[in-house]
Amino acid sequence: MRKNFGTKSWFYPLPVLIIGTYSEDGTADAMNAAWGGLYDADKVVLCLSAGHRTTANIKARGAFTVSFADAAHVVASDYVGMVSANSEPQKMEKSGFHLTKSEFVDAPLIDELPVALECKLIKVNEDGNIIGQIVNVSVDESVLGEDGSIDFAKFRPISFEPAHNAYHVLGEKAGNAFQDGRKLK
Repeated sequence: MRKNFGTKSWFYPLPVLIIGTYSEDGTADAMNAAWGGLYDADKVVLCLSAGHRTTANIKARGAFTVSFADAAHVVASDYVGMVSANSEPQKMEKSGFHLTKSEFVDAPLIDELPVALECKLIKVNEDGNIIGQIVNVSVDESVLGEDGSIDFAKFRPISFEPAHNAYHVLGEKAGNAFQDGRKLK
């Protein structure tokens, strides 16, 4: 038996994306955004409203980073989504995040968040969505496994759960992509 809820923005899982930018004067900012994802194999899309400082920064500087929030940094990641740099000039200092300028784009990396996409702005589409080209994926060695790739158990990314406004840790392996389905061929 199913229960109908009508139109809701319940999309699972929603990544917790922390978007890093610099303003025109070089001030760093970051915001929490759950509405975004891959646009193609090498592009991202962000659904950000025009009133965000981050949106203006991306348009002005042509670049941004997308870090994935993790379980160890829920408080700071939530904070940068609750507080606007338009009204709190000390937002980044209060968050406790430390920043390093990307080698590849004109945007900051958040030192505490171990996985980030470094992106150049391609365009803002007719709906106001930001489309960016991934020019580098930066991963802190602390979350790499023996095979040299990301180890989810070390990384512990979080997902936003919209029905209850909660964050959940991702990580339990449920199967093997492009392999388990072969059992049905």
